[in-house]
Amino acid sequence: MPAVTVENPLTLPRVTAPADGARRPVLHVATAPSGFEGEGFPVRRAFAGIGYEHLDPFIMMDQMGEVEYAPGEPKGTPWHPHRGFETVTYLIDGTFVHQDSHGGGGTITDGDTQWMTAGSGLLHIEAPPEALVVAGGLFHGLQLWVNLPKKDKMMPPRYQDIGRGKVKLLTSGDGGALLRLIAGELDGHRGPGITHTPITMAHVSLRPGAEVTLPWRSDFNGLAYALAGRGAAGAERRPFRAGQTVVFGAGDSLTVRADATQESRSPDFEVVLLGGAPIREPMRHYGPFVMNTHAELAQAFEDFQAGRLGVVPADPALR
Repeated sequence: MPAVTVENPLTLPRVTAPADGARRPVLHVATAPSGFEGEGFPVRRAFAGIGYEHLDPFIMMDQMGEVEYAPGEPKGTPWHPHRGFETVTYLIDGTFVHQDSHGGGGTITDGDTQWMTAGSGLLHIEAPPEALVVAGGLFHGLQLWVNLPKKDKMMPPRYQDIGRGKVKLLTSGDGGALLRLIAGELDGHRGPGITHTPITMAHVSLRPGAEVTLPWRSDFNGLAYALAGRGAAGAERRPFRAGQTVVFGAGDSLTVRADATQESRSPDFEVVLLGGAPIREPMRHYGPFVMNTHAELAQAFEDFQAGRLGVVPADPALR
């Protein structure tokens, strides 16, 4: 799991939580079911079974892979529309190509992130490059959907390319955890992602037996999703493992710990931490559209069918 790493985390800025901070308890641990997306690439639905009151402003998150493709097997998605939210694609292993009808897009690989604000609407496509299709190889990543408040749902689309070199690298007090801060703020350090809805997103690698307690905004919710390995969450050390999501309760710090023994294929406990300020508005989600009312969803479908969300580029290479 390369993402982006360093040989000696002790050279990085350290993040510590206040000693008198209230640690967030664990409310629930959910297991992600497996499925398929787009043209057939395997996903785990990280938020399945979790009430939206615990997720807001997040809508869904898919763990894409981890899968070792044989030659000819890599798959992507066809052209499809979005309106009313943002997609965050974080690639850990492999290569993915994005293109949208608003002119955004590019190629992401190990540790890169693409942040697409669909806003008023566009069409986009995500696919493996030709070289990966021909040769096969490892593919692993995440796609997160972040809601937009009503006032921003019809804003112009925007695209952010967050290369691995832009990610803010941090460590825990004892150097046992490597933190990749993609968006938001931790202990005065800020990630590169520019968000309309205030959130924090970090990928944490914990060495076997390591524990990290991080300051966490009290007005944010708190979620931890295990990408690989085994560990525990909260001061009560509630067990969770790869493919499971922890829902934290109220407080101003959260704790994650790695088991002393990990899998041979993943020597560290790999966890994505998420938090955001709840929007607390009605949310209506159907297919590729996230709006506030059923009437707005109907309008989004009508606009898509009428070609008002963008046109697929004429270049055959992008079809």
